[in-house]
Amino acid sequence: MLKSIRGRLLLQIGLLLLTIVLVLEVIFAAAVYTYYFDSARQIVQSRAVTAATLSNQFMEGYTLSERARYILENLVPSESSRVEVLDLQGRTIVDSYGFSSTQRIRTPDVRAAQQGGVGSYTGYSQAFKQRIMAVSSPLVSYGETIGTLRFSVSTEPLYREVAKLIGWAIAIGAAVLLLGFALSLIIARRIVDPVKELTAISRKMATGDFTARAARKHNDEIGLLAESLNYMNEELSKSEKMKNDFISTVSHELRTPLTSIKGWGETLVGGLEDEETTTLGLTIITNETDRLIGLVEDLLDFSKYQAGEIRMRSIPVDLNSLLRQLGIQYSQADIKRGITLSTNLPNEPLPMHADLNRLKQVFVNLLDNAIKFSDLNGEIRLTAVRQDLQVFVAVQDDGEGIPAEDLEKIGQRFYKGSSKMSGSGLGLAISKEIVRLHGGRISIESEYGVGTTVTVILPLAVAEPLNETAEQPDKPEWLL
Repeated sequence: MLKSIRGRLLLQIGLLLLTIVLVLEVIFAAAVYTYYFDSARQIVQSRAVTAATLSNQFMEGYTLSERARYILENLVPSESSRVEVLDLQGRTIVDSYGFSSTQRIRTPDVRAAQQGGVGSYTGYSQAFKQRIMAVSSPLVSYGETIGTLRFSVSTEPLYREVAKLIGWAIAIGAAVLLLGFALSLIIARRIVDPVKELTAISRKMATGDFTARAARKHNDEIGLLAESLNYMNEELSKSEKMKNDFISTVSHELRTPLTSIKGWGETLVGGLEDEETTTLGLTIITNETDRLIGLVEDLLDFSKYQAGEIRMRSIPVDLNSLLRQLGIQYSQADIKRGITLSTNLPNEPLPMHADLNRLKQVFVNLLDNAIKFSDLNGEIRLTAVRQDLQVFVAVQDDGEGIPAEDLEKIGQRFYKGSSKMSGSGLGLAISKEIVRLHGGRISIESEYGVGTTVTVILPLAVAEPLNETAEQPDKPEWLL
């Protein structure tokens, strides 16, 4: 029970209430005790001081015994205190009951009175076997203390009254604790029950049931948690759909070249007398194998991207040199479909610190996509513009373009869009990550049916001599 939120909440509220009630009980008990005993002390002290003052003023020169007799004879009939007249040794000359005693009284109030002051004492009386309160005042004759006038009362009624009030306070405190505990149960239930509902819904989500929704019943942290859970559910549902679409796409992309390779492999195994057909079959097998290698490389890169393990090996390079090589490599982009590439590159170098092979991977992916989605006899434009310490490299095509509903999601993981063209849909996501690791970003502008422009924005380095021995991208074989 105590391991649950409800148990911990009840325990903490219970301890808080108990602490508050105990503190208030102690304060109340101290206040009641102080009030009752201070009031009683003031009354007794007032009577003792008044009687001693009158005796000192009007009976100066009288003996202590004469004063004692006069004081006791003139007590008010309603006087409830025990009145004693003591000598300087603390012995009782006579008290209000007519008794005397040789036993010395050495309580603090008597000692204070013998020194000329007014003293009080609260404690236990061995003579009367009860708790008492006493006030003593000095009896003075011609400036000298000759005795002590002592008023004392039993404090047992006061203790009983104080105990009665404290008992009532304890009963009220217990009632407050019970009421607080009941309210804390209600509060705990109002807090814990929604959490239990959210837990049950999260378990459904964990099993793959993304139709479950959490109801936001209150506009508080629990309601915000429910809304966040619903948002997470929607995102997981979208990711699950994209993942399934991705698996379906990749499966199709893998099956198509494998089918071609298997078909032509079986054909070649059977033997062909036509050399041209044999060459065609081997060419198809080679091309389809290259497609498979590309897909596998995309999957490996994407796996590193997911794990955050893509690493850059940056060296001083000239981006312009890379773009010019790509311009030559793709000058006849797709001869069969009549697609060509035109370039508009600056004359000066574009120095930067980068992983040249990774940057080549980005621009090859962008150019391949532009070729793939271009119309017959289309033109692709590769443009680079330098602005201060940034370079804007744009790849523009006049192909089918991207629908508005797909534009914002292009480049997300598992997202391929509504296009029916072949491909895994991973290339742009990987390219965005590579550009980000170089401190840049990719911007995509497109109009459906008109074309698409993808712009790579990269930071340039301060001009410095390039490393002549640095690894440069391999040239195509037909340029060697």
